[in-house]
Amino acid sequence: MNNNKMSKIKVTEDLVGLRIDKALTLINKDKSRGYIQSLIENNLVFVNENPCKTAYRLKLDDTIVFGEMSTEESDIVAKDIALDIVYEDSDVVVINKPQGMVVHPAHGHYEDTLVNALLFHIKDLSTINGVKRPGIVHRIDKDTSGLLLVCKNDKSHKFLAGQIKDHKVERFYLALVTGVIKEPGGTIIAPLKRDVQNRMRMGIDLDEGKNATTHFEVVQRFANHTLVRLKLETGRTHQIRVHMAYIGHPVEGDPLYGRNNKTLYRTGQLLHAERLIFTHPTTKRKMNLFAPLPYYFANIIDNLSR
Repeated sequence: MNNNKMSKIKVTEDLVGLRIDKALTLINKDKSRGYIQSLIENNLVFVNENPCKTAYRLKLDDTIVFGEMSTEESDIVAKDIALDIVYEDSDVVVINKPQGMVVHPAHGHYEDTLVNALLFHIKDLSTINGVKRPGIVHRIDKDTSGLLLVCKNDKSHKFLAGQIKDHKVERFYLALVTGVIKEPGGTIIAPLKRDVQNRMRMGIDLDEGKNATTHFEVVQRFANHTLVRLKLETGRTHQIRVHMAYIGHPVEGDPLYGRNNKTLYRTGQLLHAERLIFTHPTTKRKMNLFAPLPYYFANIIDNLSR
């Protein structure tokens, strides 16, 4: 932590009861919630001189001390990993991420992530989400393939983070799910919360979960599977995977949320982020980008069609 950039806050009545990550995001309007959470995860936020957890709720007269992450502290190694760049300009780059690649370094995954590759191929990346997540404005799961938006500067990052928060970035996915869906489509509204028994999983929690909405339509039906196109209204962790399992149609291959759903594929879920529509932060032009299904996914669909 850069000791020259320490901030100290005394909790007043208007902040009482708020989660500390939300409160610090309200106070620091130029920082994203993801960046604040990164500070907390890296033990750079203290309440009453003790490191705190993200879910800590503030009490009157608590004293918060927090610093900033410096790029000088980054130990992430740039690596020459090939990237499938769908679009790039001076503000943004859109990557077609392969299945199996983790987006940013975290516990258990410190190398061969998308961030390692970005640091090698791209000179400038936004800093809002800290040194562990340079350029990262949203994420997709390790075993989900497809389009990911990356920001090259903080101005673009702030604009697009706002667009995502306001549900103005449109994200479409293709998924092969188990079972035959008879309806032409539908909307799943079911709030999500992290599973207290297994921190790797998310679950439906009608009382305390965060709002989550997924729209889907049937693209093609097979004997025992259905190909669906999904549109995210919110972008919660594992949202599509949990929602499809919730309605009895887990994503084929999903190791976390399905049973008897690995008859066709065993290397991760068959879920692909195929289309990304957003307003360009500088030109304000509507961007509509597409990534075709990866070979292994397309091959399975072809075989089912026969």
